[in-house]
Amino acid sequence: MIHALKRKKEPVDIAELSAHITAWELGVDPEEVDYEDQRSVYSTLKRTHLPNLEEKNLVTVDKEEKAVRATPELESLDIYVEALNSKEIPWSLYYVGLAGVAIALLLAVTVEAPIFGALEPLEVGIFTVTAFGMSSVVHHLIGRRTRLGNREKPPELYQ
Repeated sequence: MIHALKRKKEPVDIAELSAHITAWELGVDPEEVDYEDQRSVYSTLKRTHLPNLEEKNLVTVDKEEKAVRATPELESLDIYVEALNSKEIPWSLYYVGLAGVAIALLLAVTVEAPIFGALEPLEVGIFTVTAFGMSSVVHHLIGRRTRLGNREKPPELYQ
């Protein structure tokens, strides 16, 4: 819902919003959504999600028009979603692993382990900074795509 609202500048009809959310959940076009599926989402929006977001001043709900609009607070809010499939690891775990490799490499160089004794600590430092720098650039680029409201569909639907 937040994703859809961040993409619209004008008020969104709650029924239209529920049709889009239902379509995303079912993986179909909004025109293919049947009444029963949409009714469940519509009811949940009206009873739970919209009142909670309105209470936090993230949306305004026009009960007469049956429409909802994002507030400036919601528009300025950046929400990132880290949607993973079963073969991916979260970025936090990736960085922990990268730090572990850097520490192990530095330790191997420091104790002059075979093969690693030829390296200097400065070279390990340069490697570490480069690895973290390149990783953070890739993380940033991927993160822009996983921000709610930046693409046509919510990020988790691109998995």
